[in-house]
Amino acid sequence: MWAMKIVLTGVTRGLGRALAEEFIKGGHTVLGCGRSGDAIFDLRMTHGAPHDFSVLDVGLDSKVSIWAAKILENDSPPDLLINNAAVMNRLAPLWEQDDREFTKLVDANIRGVQNVIRHFVPAMVAKKKGVIVNFSSGWGRSVAPEVASYCMSKWAIEGLTKALAEELPKGMAAVPLNPGVIDTDMLRSCWADGAASYSKAEQWSKVAAPFILKLGAKDNGKSLSVGGAEE
Repeated sequence: MWAMKIVLTGVTRGLGRALAEEFIKGGHTVLGCGRSGDAIFDLRMTHGAPHDFSVLDVGLDSKVSIWAAKILENDSPPDLLINNAAVMNRLAPLWEQDDREFTKLVDANIRGVQNVIRHFVPAMVAKKKGVIVNFSSGWGRSVAPEVASYCMSKWAIEGLTKALAEELPKGMAAVPLNPGVIDTDMLRSCWADGAASYSKAEQWSKVAAPFILKLGAKDNGKSLSVGGAEE
């Protein structure tokens, strides 16, 4: 497989960090962002050019605009755009989630995805090539108590991505992808030590990276799961 230009959000920890490392190991160029300045500094020190990493909150449209302009300045859109950045709500019934908490989640999990799409996808559409992968969840296709806000956000990603798929020119693809259940800080915030029975992000990425790299026009609009069939 040829070397791809990959834009990846939420690159500082968990699935995003593991994917970035695996993609780079495979010879691909990763252009990532995340909110942790320390983690971004570490990535910059570990992986020099052509890779590039920026401190960024995807919920801030003006910041995403500047980041995208920097990456697209040589008229070379990404081959693969992965919206991974997301947050989990505090475990509680929906009526106990205050407006600040709910807004923070919507900004990261929904508005952040749209901000990235808004500023990167036009360049991809102009070339009529590229794959957009928006991370969904098992909770984007089912529900559970005390995670209503998170479920809502991932159901939104499913609908947004499927609609986007209908708008893309032939040859492109938009895929809502359920990464599966992985032992990450986010999962531990829900299940504490119960998360330990699942694969670590580093193990998961060895399956997920090649799976994602093989996605193409044939997968446009399909709700997929890493390593699994269409759902």
